[in-house]
Amino acid sequence: MKLLCAPAEVRRLKERATLRVVLYGQAGADDRGSAGAAVRNEIRRARLAPNRRAWDLLSIAMSVMAADAAGRRSLSPDGWTREFEMEVAVAEPAFWNGSADLLADALTFLTTDRWQFRFIAGGAAPPPPAELFRPPEGSVVLLSGGLDSLSGALDLAASGQRPVAISKTVRGDAEKQIGFASSIGAFGVLVATALKPYRSGGSLPLYACENGFIAINPPLTGSRIGSLSTRTAHPYFLARFQDVLDAADLGVSIRTPYAATTKGEMLKECADQDLLRALAARATSCGRFQRYNYRHCGRCVPCQVRRAAFLAWGEDDPTAYVYEHLGRDDPDHASFDDVRSVSMALAAAKGAGFDDWLGGALSWPGIQERDALKDMLRRGLGELGALHAKYGVK
Repeated sequence: MKLLCAPAEVRRLKERATLRVVLYGQAGADDRGSAGAAVRNEIRRARLAPNRRAWDLLSIAMSVMAADAAGRRSLSPDGWTREFEMEVAVAEPAFWNGSADLLADALTFLTTDRWQFRFIAGGAAPPPPAELFRPPEGSVVLLSGGLDSLSGALDLAASGQRPVAISKTVRGDAEKQIGFASSIGAFGVLVATALKPYRSGGSLPLYACENGFIAINPPLTGSRIGSLSTRTAHPYFLARFQDVLDAADLGVSIRTPYAATTKGEMLKECADQDLLRALAARATSCGRFQRYNYRHCGRCVPCQVRRAAFLAWGEDDPTAYVYEHLGRDDPDHASFDDVRSVSMALAAAKGAGFDDWLGGALSWPGIQERDALKDMLRRGLGELGALHAKYGVK
């Protein structure tokens, strides 16, 4: 699939077999896409002046979001792997063409698709603020609305830090996380470069507070691939994304303080237990939250990890789950695919052994502290085992 992603000023609006995506403007026709108009207006209203390469990175992220939304896996030869040929307008095409392989490698791991990038001139510049504002905060934290980011933000606040919290709301199926992750990471970098303490070439922290079990997201069974094994916070993807930031000399350092921590451990060790107890039930974990009228289904893998974390925390879980009793032997509960997959993972780890079940989940190059991550995955699987034992899941 070919995409040309550029502002409307790049006047190539009709090209054969190419989807035209208008960046930072309106599509203007039914056969075009658009992305970024609202973002540009928000940055202008916030009076921020981000780094030019950070703005280019946002343009790239918007283009990736558009491709992900437009590309249908069912039309690919193997029914899954998509091929994208991306032409993206940026302010510094020479630099980004030199970093195209880094971007393609990161996205290939993230989405399991094939990506090619070519960067052209004509990219939009950050909107000039009428009155410049440099926020005084010295770090950024990605706040997704989930339990992990809530707990992590509470820890940062308790330690005396006052980070800027970056979030992004997404309509539609919450399982489609690829575009969300790409964009929120770029938003975080964009805002980081607009902060008062920021200096190009420095090391301003960007916190991604995700528990290690979900970040690694080891396939529970051999058939759980693609969107069933989301890689948005995987250490390999974040390392490649950091490589892109370093190559661009953006001076932003991705921090993952909970890489070797389970979700239950995050809750138990949170520095502000009173506020966490007050807010935890309102945090969203479900992969199908909107599908069930903004209720947690209780049976998808993220819901099971959430429920297991509450159990490990030792606090009552007041969340109203659509499917509460996982032990019921019917297609809605114990026989539901995600519940059955967790059961199979627990049985495989107990039978053939944990190492055999884990397989090559930690075999990616560049992953640090494999022994610590392995121990964390063992504990995380143990939390899921305790949840299944509570409900008598067979």
